[in-house]
Amino acid sequence: MTDSTTDTAPVCSAKGCREAAVWVLAWNNPKLHTPERRKTWLACEEHREYLSNFLGIRGFLKDVVTLEEWEGRRDGSAADR
Repeated sequence: MTDSTTDTAPVCSAKGCREAAVWVLAWNNPKLHTPERRKTWLACEEHREYLSNFLGIRGFLKDVVTLEEWEGRRDGSAADR
């Protein structure tokens, strides 16, 4: 039996990870996106640092906040996944 809440719950963006997302990593590639645009990756506790470093080394990382905080500040147009 599957739990429908876990089927729709946000999961980590790390390759092969199916853990619940706790963090939102907001980023943009300045060669492709306008400065105000934010793409998002989701991260579990285990992959937060790895994914942040991956984006940070490239100069893409703009913000890291909890999923709860991100959802609280969204106004319907704040992010693309």
